This record gives sequence, structure tokens and C-alpha cells, in this order.
Amino acid sequence: MTSRRNVEDAVLDAARACVEAFGIRRTTLTDVARRAGVSRPTVYRRWPDATALVADLLTRELLALLDRADDTGGDGGDGDGGAEGARTARGRLTAQAEGLMREALHHPLLTRIIDHEPETMAVYAFQRLGTSQFAALDLLRSGIEDGQVDGSIRDGDAEGMARIVLLSVQSLMTSRRLTEDVLDEDALVAEARRVLDGYLAPEGGR
Repeated sequence: MTSRRNVEDAVLDAARACVEAFGIRRTTLTDVARRAGVSRPTVYRRWPDATALVADLLTRELLALLDRADDTGGDGGDGDGGAEGARTARGRLTAQAEGLMREALHHPLLTRIIDHEPETMAVYAFQRLGTSQFAALDLLRSGIEDGQVDGSIRDGDAEGMARIVLLSVQSLMTSRRLTEDVLDEDALVAEARRVLDGYLAPEGGR
């Protein structure tokens, strides 16, 4: 028997395929149910409308990006990419941010939404934080606190600093089209890393 979790993943996979192919406005729960191979009542019991389904889909995809960034964050360097920074919390945190940005810039679902239906993301940019953003803040706060202990990150309120880092990375990712005429991907990511590294660095030192 197929587990509820497997059914939910199948529906979310189908929703992702529909959104990537047709966009959010043209995706219906009926389309998703058909593609997932489940009945319409199965989908409607879990998601009352396509908006709720897309919200859960975005949460799943962003949490997966965060997991991968967390797993690969140990190769970070300092602001100049040096080996010394790889042993600091600041180096690891900026490397995680870089990895997340690179993946997000090539993520088919995110790029489709940002390019064609950016209003979907507006609530999370201007009004409230979502589940994936709170998960990101947990990682950032922990990394900042580690850096304050090892001396690679300046003193300050870790929660407030985590918010600034999150919003900075988020803004740079979602506003990519505003910089692409002057910065290619490598240059954009490098500048973002410099911004974060400078913001987090202790005053008067590296």
C-alpha cells in the first residue's frame, strides 16, 4: 500500500512539473491529480486550492536547497577564499550562502516563478516569513553564534544579524535580472559573498 508520504511527494512532484510547464496560474488541482495518478479527492483533502499546493511545493524545494547547502558548507574560505577561512564559522556560513545562491539561480521551478510570476513570492519578501525562511534563520543563527565563539564573526544580536543575512541573500537571488547586464553569475555570487563577509567580519580584522 502506498504511504501518505509517498502520495504527498507524488502530488508535489506533479505540481512541480505542471508549474514548470504551464505556470502557477494555469495549473489546476485536476491537472496535478491526473499527472500524479491519484484521484481529485485525494488532492483536495490535503490542499484546498492550487495556491496552498504551490506554497507547500515551494517550502519543500527551498528546504531541500537548505539541506544541500548545509551539507556542503564545510569547504568555505574567508573573503579571499583562503584555507584559513575554511576553518572558521564565517567561512562556512558564506560558503553555504554561495552554494545556496548558485543552486537557486539554476533551479527550474524558482527561476520560472521569479521570471514569470514573481507576485507568488511577494508575501515572503514583504509581509511574513515562511517555513523555509525560519529553517534558514535557524541555520544562520547557529552559524553566527559559532562564529562569535571562534572570533570570526563580530559581536551582536545573532537573531537580528541572521535576519539581515537572510534578507540580503534572498534579495540578491530574486533580483538577479537587475544585475545580469553588468554581473554574470560568478561575479554576482562573488559580490554577494563579499557583502556577507564584510557584514559579519569583526571590526578592524578578518
